Amino acid sequence: MQLSQTEREQLYTILEQYDHHPKVQEMREYIQHGSVTTYQHCKNVALVSFWLNRRLHLHADETSLAVGALLHDFYLYDWHKTNSFRGIRRLFEMHGFSHPGSACVNAEHYFHITKKEQDIIQSHMWPLTFRHVPTCREAVIVCLADKYCAVVESMFRRAKVATTVGADGADDTEW
Repeated sequence: MQLSQTEREQLYTILEQYDHHPKVQEMREYIQHGSVTTYQHCKNVALVSFWLNRRLHLHADETSLAVGALLHDFYLYDWHKTNSFRGIRRLFEMHGFSHPGSACVNAEHYFHITKKEQDIIQSHMWPLTFRHVPTCREAVIVCLADKYCAVVESMFRRAKVATTVGADGADDTEW
């Protein structure tokens, strides 16, 4: 999935103010899948989301799509070091269920995101978070792109993901 140079520039123009923020850069410190950082994963999801929207002519709001994709995992902690499973009563406190809420709170705090962007972040783990169903096309696109990137990153590690989404795989890659 390759974006043209023009498309990459358009995507970066949308995300530049977010990408340079110190808290977004902090995502480089946390591993998401395999050896892929949370920052690189979010960039991958943004790239795939933008590609899907353009190539499938889905007519999504590109600003909300890109911002929601970049911030969908903006939870700012190492999920590998959080509590392990402690029974069914604590199930919904586990990372997979709880991190969309944490990411949304952080995004609202640092960037004052729109309702649509909140929906994208809150629902990106659907159907795992069954109470947060995507309610706009942008949220559906990010949800699908996130699943795709997670599978590729987990199964094939960084080298394949970089080829797949058109980045070179390093955390300091350009858009």
